[in-house]
Amino acid sequence: MNSKIKDESVDFLFQAILSLKTVDECYNFFEDLCTVPEIKAMSQRLLVAHMLSTKRVYSDIVAETGASTATISRVNRSLNYGCDGYALVFGRLDAKNGEHKEEDK
Repeated sequence: MNSKIKDESVDFLFQAILSLKTVDECYNFFEDLCTVPEIKAMSQRLLVAHMLSTKRVYSDIVAETGASTATISRVNRSLNYGCDGYALVFGRLDAKNGEHKEEDK
């Protein structure tokens, strides 16, 4: 955990996010909370992180996401030296998607 961001207001934000139950609720909350460019930037970074974690090369990531190489480098640094938040989320999403795939069989 990064102690630089930990405080009561950030805790309140994260508790609010954890209370959301559907994608539609997330859309409503984040559209109220953030600007469209902020949401797009966060979603782009998450997609870049996912692509990097599946060993995609920078040129493919730039072409598919429009992210700058500086953004890709920053995300890559977080993947390699961060708090493993991306890995945690991707592991859970993979497990969840695997469950759905098994149910579809």
